[in-house]
Amino acid sequence: MTTSLIKDQENIVYPTLGEDEIKLKHIIKSLPKECFQKNSRKAWTTAIISLTTVGLGYYFLAISPWFLLPIAWIFTGTALTGFFVIGHDCGHRSFAKRRWVNDLVGHLFMMPLIYPFHSWRIKHNHHHKHTNKLEEDNAWHPIRVEVFANWGKVRQSAFELFIRKRLWWIGSIGHWAVVHFNPGKFQKKDQASIKLSVGVVIAFAAIVFPTLILTTGLWGFIKFWFIPWMVYHFWMSTFTIVHHTTADVPFKTADKWNEVLAQLFGTIHCDYPRWVEVLCHDINVHVPHHISTAIPSYNLRLAYKSIKQNWRPFLHKECKFSWDLMKKITNQCQLYQTDIGYITFDEYYAQKQPARK
Repeated sequence: MTTSLIKDQENIVYPTLGEDEIKLKHIIKSLPKECFQKNSRKAWTTAIISLTTVGLGYYFLAISPWFLLPIAWIFTGTALTGFFVIGHDCGHRSFAKRRWVNDLVGHLFMMPLIYPFHSWRIKHNHHHKHTNKLEEDNAWHPIRVEVFANWGKVRQSAFELFIRKRLWWIGSIGHWAVVHFNPGKFQKKDQASIKLSVGVVIAFAAIVFPTLILTTGLWGFIKFWFIPWMVYHFWMSTFTIVHHTTADVPFKTADKWNEVLAQLFGTIHCDYPRWVEVLCHDINVHVPHHISTAIPSYNLRLAYKSIKQNWRPFLHKECKFSWDLMKKITNQCQLYQTDIGYITFDEYYAQKQPARK
């Protein structure tokens, strides 16, 4: 087994395996064992934090004058994103040791978001197995030039409008609606659990939505559920696109795909305001989660510290959430040329123009 010396930007020298020889097991073995330990107290503390902050959010919504509602909506929707993160841990079986506890808690916390737990769990695990692999990654993946070219004019225009007008923040709504409610899109062995999860959220909506409208009116439904739910999807869409999208992060065909580089370099650490990190349980410390989904959310920072110490040369440069960051992503990462990288719509249309004589 050959080794090489790699020097990072701070001129620290790391003895490492050759790039093609690194396996996920090497990275996993380098992590402290504590990273993988489930702690019931910490897990239920995250659940209590989310329940408390969501409760506070709804209280603020109930008492706030109209001019404070935007703040209350942002807080409540962000706290609801914490519900999803708890369901996320449950889906990876990293919340509790018993499977039935993970399934029960996952359903309960994803239910108010109208997110079928098992549907999401199965599709999301596919994303982890095929991160940044063209035609396989089912999370936020680039649209290839040849795919875009085969779309009709209406679909092309809609997608171009979506990117150019920076509507990324509604992207997860389409993914939620299209992917998670049809048991026929899953293997037969999973269809019973899919139907259960879909039934749970339909039952919740059938009871809670009419009750909310009858007691608070249509405006109450919009105020207490719909707008916080939209804020939640803003974060879902934002987290998902930022985790794996920037101009220099490649998506590879299966024959050229490298699992380790996809999980290390292809997963981006982005710092968000501290209040967002707290309410969302550090889900944006995302690199270690792609090294092993067995790491609970409350151990992600410990794991990332170790990864930076031991594997820094293979990590993508960190970024900080801002409007400029989202403009940069949507300006540069519009279409994707296989084996080349991202191009813009303008570059695509320029390529299609016949050569001038």
